[in-house]
Amino acid sequence: MKAIIPVAGAGTKLRPHTYTQPKALIPLAGKTILSIIIDQLVEAGIREYVLVVGYLGDKINDYVKQHYPHLNIHIVHQHERLGLGHAIWLTRDIVAGDDMFIVLGDTICEYDVSSFLHLEGSVLGVKKVDDPRNFGVAELDEEGFIVRVVEKPQIPKSNMALVGLYKISGSSLLFDCLQEHLDKGVLCQGECSLTDALECMIEKGASFRASKVQNWFDCGRKETLLESNAILLKKFGGQIAEEHVFDNVIIIPPVSIATGASISNSIIGPNVAIGEKTQISYSIVRDSIIGSFSKLYDVVLHDSLIGSDTEIKGETRTLSIGDNTEIDLG
Repeated sequence: MKAIIPVAGAGTKLRPHTYTQPKALIPLAGKTILSIIIDQLVEAGIREYVLVVGYLGDKINDYVKQHYPHLNIHIVHQHERLGLGHAIWLTRDIVAGDDMFIVLGDTICEYDVSSFLHLEGSVLGVKKVDDPRNFGVAELDEEGFIVRVVEKPQIPKSNMALVGLYKISGSSLLFDCLQEHLDKGVLCQGECSLTDALECMIEKGASFRASKVQNWFDCGRKETLLESNAILLKKFGGQIAEEHVFDNVIIIPPVSIATGASISNSIIGPNVAIGEKTQISYSIVRDSIIGSFSKLYDVVLHDSLIGSDTEIKGETRTLSIGDNTEIDLG
């Protein structure tokens, strides 16, 4: 079983942060989006990975080499933004017809990975949503098998959204459908759609089982990223590096504070993740993500996403600040 993780998206909804950092490496609950995904799959026994990278792909490559040197990881470059289907098609020579598990690199799901992988045949992860028009949608029969999938239907016939988990048993038919759509120029909003290729497989006789996930965390926008950070901090319990000794600091759990952070005369929490070697003094921070190597002095922050190498001095604000920034609110 090979795990395919597409991480080539530009992450436009998380700008300015994604100007300097791939969306998959945005910090979340003391980890990164990508590390949470890979850790789930490693725990289930998967050792071979194909990462499809694009914008800032060198940072993805450096990250996995540093943090996962024991895994067999292939890097594939998507030089043209032709959609998710095209990204998967680029892995065809590495996958070579084997079974594969596609996991989107910007979405985190709470589910039993081992049970999901051991379901017979091909399986798609789904979850009931209130408004399915912005998602790929699966229509199910009474036995839980998928009879049709549609990408962002204007009049949905189902409220079961595809959550970005695709176990493909025998991938040759998927690659045939993707090749057929690319050859014929079958595009959805200018991109080669994976959902359309899955529907092609169903029309050619492929069978897909639906598996419902427990939770589905959206990491694509600042507001939902902060919500996911709070939920995952509660789930993981937060973590503070053992060597930390803080001077006159109140910590309200759950909080994650990385190695080398320096905090004094401050109140931190709840729902705060702080990166490596960040310095915070005379400040109050809650419901926020603070990047690495940043400096905060005399500020009150809430519901904020602060990039790395950032310096902030001043007053109460709700902020969304990218990397390599210096701001004086005084």
